[in-house]
Amino acid sequence: MLMQLNAGVITDDVKKCVDEIINYIGKDITFAMTLALGKPARLVNELYRRAKEDPELKLRIVTALSLEKPRGHSEIERRFLKPIADRIFDGVPDFEYIIDYREGRLPPNVEIYEFFCKAGANLHSPELQQNHLASNYTHVPRDAVDFGTNVLGVLLAPGEIDGQKVYSTACNPDVTLEAIELLMEKRKNGEKVAIIGEVNANMPFMYGDAVVTGDNFDYILEGPYYNYALFAPPKDAVAFSDYSIGLHASTLVKDGGTIQVGIGALGDAIVYGLIMRNDHNDVYREIISKMGIDQKYGKLIEKVGGLGTLEKGLYGSSEMFIDAFMQMYKNGILKRKVYDSIPLMKLINAGELDENNIREDIIDKLLEMKAINPRLTDEDFRFLTYFGILKPGLQFSSEGIILDGDVQYSADLTDEKARREIRKILGKRLLNGYVMLGAFFIGPKSFYDALNNMSEEERKLFQMSGVRRVNQLYGDEELRKLQRKDARFINTGMIATLLGAVASDQLEDGRVVSGIGGQYNFVAMAHALPDARAILLIKSTKGTGRTLKSNIRFSYGHCSVPKHLRDIIVTEYGIADVRGKPHKEVVMEMLKVADSRFQDQLLEEAKKAKLIPKNWDIPAEYRQNTPERIASVLAPYQKQGYFKPHPYGTDLTQDEIILGGSLKALKALSTGYPLKMASGLFLELFRPVPKAAERYLELVDLARPKGVKERILRKLVVFALRNNKRI
Repeated sequence: MLMQLNAGVITDDVKKCVDEIINYIGKDITFAMTLALGKPARLVNELYRRAKEDPELKLRIVTALSLEKPRGHSEIERRFLKPIADRIFDGVPDFEYIIDYREGRLPPNVEIYEFFCKAGANLHSPELQQNHLASNYTHVPRDAVDFGTNVLGVLLAPGEIDGQKVYSTACNPDVTLEAIELLMEKRKNGEKVAIIGEVNANMPFMYGDAVVTGDNFDYILEGPYYNYALFAPPKDAVAFSDYSIGLHASTLVKDGGTIQVGIGALGDAIVYGLIMRNDHNDVYREIISKMGIDQKYGKLIEKVGGLGTLEKGLYGSSEMFIDAFMQMYKNGILKRKVYDSIPLMKLINAGELDENNIREDIIDKLLEMKAINPRLTDEDFRFLTYFGILKPGLQFSSEGIILDGDVQYSADLTDEKARREIRKILGKRLLNGYVMLGAFFIGPKSFYDALNNMSEEERKLFQMSGVRRVNQLYGDEELRKLQRKDARFINTGMIATLLGAVASDQLEDGRVVSGIGGQYNFVAMAHALPDARAILLIKSTKGTGRTLKSNIRFSYGHCSVPKHLRDIIVTEYGIADVRGKPHKEVVMEMLKVADSRFQDQLLEEAKKAKLIPKNWDIPAEYRQNTPERIASVLAPYQKQGYFKPHPYGTDLTQDEIILGGSLKALKALSTGYPLKMASGLFLELFRPVPKAAERYLELVDLARPKGVKERILRKLVVFALRNNKRI
């Protein structure tokens, strides 16, 4: 029978562990594991293997973001992606259940339930659409346990603190910490549950609430077999439209404030805009002026953001700790430290306490605030030394004496002389502050390497905690409000209506594109904090040619963020500040940031519905919203070295980037301009293969085609390169 909780049995035998789980729990298992990187691959694969072998074993897998190596849909995509995936994901184990599902081999006794997925990955899957769990991120642990979870699996990082072996939930304290608590409650009520940890030595050991002991687990799987390579997705390329959105959003971030951004090209673009604002301010201002951003939105920028350098820096508070935050840290932007102390944060925010300058009157200030007792207690002493207000190496005696070696200082601060004397043992700088609070992380290999190569002290600047702490104010509202001053919660959406509602997770026909994640949490928090703003980023259009559609709609049959929670919406063409405005003004602002190819149609619909005055028209300065105008401004700067497609590097070679971009453009051409695609390919069939194409054909093993099919595929690749002006 499985050992009881607090046993912390360490083993390298996953088969034995799964035997024990089945013997104890039975053959009806609801297995929950964290989203993204924190999945215990060896454990879930063994559980799944048992279910495939035993039809009587019912296995439900509850999770999110089942990370998959890219495989491609067409023959050319598969040829292109396989060698790249083999190289980049070398040593990374597959999740067998998701491979079998994609290939139609999932047995009927296994079901997959996800509360979030890669955007669009499950759009055409009836089973995963039907099994989607719609939960706000902060409700996921509760909902997963209510769903019947009886086995929890967690990926851990090994570590040691003060000589004691400990573990870190590292990349996924988000739902892990609360799920363990809830399962413990189930166990106290007599229900059978199992909590399993899988230790991977390659996982960065992260601090904060993420640190746990072995007593939290029934079994801990540990050994060389579990030290596999971590899943490290390559970065998406950043297009001019992404950069334009990033530049607009970067003007809304206030120096000395707080930032949250998400993963992907838009997150990278925002951070690039902030880095340019900080490191190349003259060029940044020049571009902002050429794009007309300062002229159109000067008052808003002055009120909520800025164009100056980020001298005070930013604090990161984001469910997702991604490489973009690391880039801000490396560039000296992510540097505003916060401390888990209400009185210290009050003094810091008021400018009365500085990280590197502890004032002589700090003890008097803390006494006035009643943050410490006039006669210092042991608890007061620990507070003062933990945060560095008193210097390291001091001791506190039970008689109320502070010892600095042989020198004694009275802890009775009712005595004015004692208060003056204690100034001699003040610290030089505050300790135990941090610049980032995250709930989970994922990123490229360079991101994991950067974390692993940090000293323990530096890594402590990046604290990891449960999503209930990161994504909301409840529980410690005063402290979190003080820490998250001037917060800018920046998220993405798919479609926005003229009245400011945003759809981010689902299509109007009911199909889920991704999941709500923490978007509602951040929007709600932005409205709860007096100086915060919720900024939603929307690409103004989708598709090309005949498939081109506006993402700014008159109305839409689904919304993730309703119009009564609207705040700031940013497209590549501008900023719509729609919080607290009447409908007619909201509609006007939204029309100004729509693509000009759709503005007249939207304007007509708005007037027909009597949402704006009949005599109102879109001002001329907002009638130039075209991709060509954005390119005309940014392209010259790209030639100077700015706005590169991969601003922070990439795992892809230059030839892979060129061929991948060409194949992507070809796919867009085939859907947007099918006749142009057909005629272009027909002409290509009669052209010789240019020598310049040979190295790209080698990448897809078509340099020496065998048979008619491969010769046609070779011509298709050549046409893709020619269409994209690469040969």
